[in-house]
Amino acid sequence: MNILFVINTISKAGAEMALIELLKCLGNDHNIDLYILTSQGELIDSIPSNVNILNDHIDKNTVLSKEGRKHLMKMTAGRAFNRGSVFKNLPYMIGNAVKLRNEKYFRPENLLWRMVSDGAVRFDKKYDLAVAYLEGGATYYVAEHVNASKKVAFVHVDYSRGGYSRSLDKNDYAQFDRVYTVSDEVKGTFTKIYPEFADKTEVFHNLVDQDRIRRRAEEGKGFTDDFDGSRILTVGNLSPQKGYDIAIDAVDILKKRGLNIRWYVAGEGKCRAELEKKISDLGLENQFVLLGSVPNPYPYLKECDLYVHASRYEGKSIAIQEALTLGNAVIASDRSGNREQIRDGIDGVLCELSPEGIASAVERVLKDDELMKKLKENALLIRYDSRDDVEKMLALVEQN
Repeated sequence: MNILFVINTISKAGAEMALIELLKCLGNDHNIDLYILTSQGELIDSIPSNVNILNDHIDKNTVLSKEGRKHLMKMTAGRAFNRGSVFKNLPYMIGNAVKLRNEKYFRPENLLWRMVSDGAVRFDKKYDLAVAYLEGGATYYVAEHVNASKKVAFVHVDYSRGGYSRSLDKNDYAQFDRVYTVSDEVKGTFTKIYPEFADKTEVFHNLVDQDRIRRRAEEGKGFTDDFDGSRILTVGNLSPQKGYDIAIDAVDILKKRGLNIRWYVAGEGKCRAELEKKISDLGLENQFVLLGSVPNPYPYLKECDLYVHASRYEGKSIAIQEALTLGNAVIASDRSGNREQIRDGIDGVLCELSPEGIASAVERVLKDDELMKKLKENALLIRYDSRDDVEKMLALVEQN
């Protein structure tokens, strides 16, 4: 079978890591091509060797770095003038900017995806299956510029909160034979926007290699400081979605209550400067630590006392799945995407997304040894297996 996967970047994030696991699962049984729309991402060397990468060159700098942002701007400028993409899409971008400017979750960068897609390299090959593995650019590219017998699109985020809309998408989802969402809640938000596609929308859970996670947890070092209190960890990019501003206020409450805790964040992103200022203003330099980008976060997960994922919204967090795989006690905000991964009080705790809600949940778990033990034991019993979903996707090609 000739299969094409298209993704926006191959940076270190949940969807990209899930794609790598899917490519591994497909193995050598098919002819697989991969096209990375922005020609960028630090995970490029993790792509299985049997996958044919269509890009001539991949910039390995993360999009969160200065060098990575420079590449992204250069790439976007180049695509703008390829095939007159900017002129073709200017009315579209202006119209949507005006229409969506007052929307709560509007993300201006989403306006550029169609221009980037239209100015991208195109390939003459006919595929049995083409997979748009992310919203936005990858979806637009596969819908409009790929020749394939069957097409599927993946949705990894709460669609409206991710800053997408029907006007941005035009009618591109009509071009797909199947739409896969990573959770039931993501399916619900997508089909609320696109009720006419409910019959072709299914859940396809992220693939997680639990054996690899356990092996990686034994490699390298975790925490190197001499802190003797309770270590809390969060893994994720420094973005507004992840709710770190609320977490910092929660740490301030916990400090005032006399708890000896230190909260670490493994990740980098555009919010670093404002988070550092907030930490400094509250005098929490010893209680809230930004570790930056960590190539292997698993030793940290293995060593922490508590994993907290207090995000504003999620599609389905791979970081939570990784934490549970390593037997962590997990606290997550009671928000979309998190609710499906945590059985409250059984293998994790769901909390209100507020400084008081997070602080109270952390204090409760750290002070209740029996609850802590129960959460960890039940987390270790969880098994993830999405191979049936992979078979269903491949079987789609054989359907008339």
